[in-house]
Amino acid sequence: MIDRLSQREKRTIKIGVVCAVVILVMTFGTKWFAHWDQAKTSLSQMEAKLDLIDVDEAKQAGLMSIVPIFEMPQSEEKQKFLFRDKFSEQLKKAGIKSEPLQMPPVGRSQQAGYRLLLLKSTGKGKFGQVLELLAKLKENPYLVGIEEMRIQCDPKKRQEVELELTVSTFIK
Repeated sequence: MIDRLSQREKRTIKIGVVCAVVILVMTFGTKWFAHWDQAKTSLSQMEAKLDLIDVDEAKQAGLMSIVPIFEMPQSEEKQKFLFRDKFSEQLKKAGIKSEPLQMPPVGRSQQAGYRLLLLKSTGKGKFGQVLELLAKLKENPYLVGIEEMRIQCDPKKRQEVELELTVSTFIK
């Protein structure tokens, strides 16, 4: 069939095929080029964000010093002793005279897979000591939160306070 065509017709078909290929390349090529341009822009934006996040070691050490340390929950028996010992140590460092720590029943937590272990403390000390304890509680790597706190002032001695504090940790 091609043999029956004249040179002029063959050249017209070749030009038509080349034009069709160019049209297809331009159609899909522009879409690919737009996608490539968008990817390049997105990459440069992410690199700019990473450059903002990159801080020198001194700033990073300063930031890490204010972030509380947290240890992952362990079995109930092990976590109970670790948490109680660390909390008792914090009470002693603050200078609060505490009665023996009580452990109310274990509760459910909002976090799937973990239960909440409560530790209740009753003690006496000066108001400044109570504030010092509250400020240093974030150093306890087992502490999840303060569940309940009650501070009552002695009417005769205003600096002497009675503190009831319930703190919590997660257990497996």
